[in-house]
Amino acid sequence: MEPPTYALGFDVYGTLVDPLALAEPLQALIGEQAVAFANLWRIKQLEFSFRRGLMRRYVDFDVCTRQALRYTQQVLGCQLPESDHDRLMEAYLYLPTFPEVVASLMALKAQGHRLVAFTNGVEASIRALLNNAGALSHLEEVVSVDDLRTFKPDPAVYAYLARRTGRSPGETWLVSSNAWDVIGAKAAGLRAVWVKRQPEAVFDPWDVAPDLMINGLDELPTEFARRT
Repeated sequence: MEPPTYALGFDVYGTLVDPLALAEPLQALIGEQAVAFANLWRIKQLEFSFRRGLMRRYVDFDVCTRQALRYTQQVLGCQLPESDHDRLMEAYLYLPTFPEVVASLMALKAQGHRLVAFTNGVEASIRALLNNAGALSHLEEVVSVDDLRTFKPDPAVYAYLARRTGRSPGETWLVSSNAWDVIGAKAAGLRAVWVKRQPEAVFDPWDVAPDLMINGLDELPTEFARRT
């Protein structure tokens, strides 16, 4: 019996591409604070999107990212001119994929799965990012929460992913390195893979478990090949 095929929605930031790679361009601007800056920027970017989703005060993810940049600058006391803000926002379009991503997408596509990017990001920005990283051509489409004007983990966006892929929630998988994203997908009735990219990462103890846990996307084709 042939293994089943699914619709796979890949989170982008932290799953396909590495947002903490921004420490490199930051190094030239602020020196030894670069890693701390990249980490806090990412944390506040997500927090701002969560808060706006709950408040129903939507602005797109690019706006959240720029506001988080301004917040981080103030907290760390780094007085960057607006021109540097623009350059850092531009750098967000050139984040690298994790090393195994492209080969893994090719293998999953060869198995017959439907592959899409599923993101809080603005579609045009994500298309540019994935194209620059060499991953866009291996995905059928980009599904953005911007279409609904809310953010993950709103249940509506996971239902939207299933509708866009034309599969039932039970045949739709989220693939994400973010535990909160996995929990959101499971709460909405989807299946989910947690990509545990850091050995020290801890899954939120919410009495919810991913259907699969892997350390990198290169493990996923083998895992799906085993399913009957």
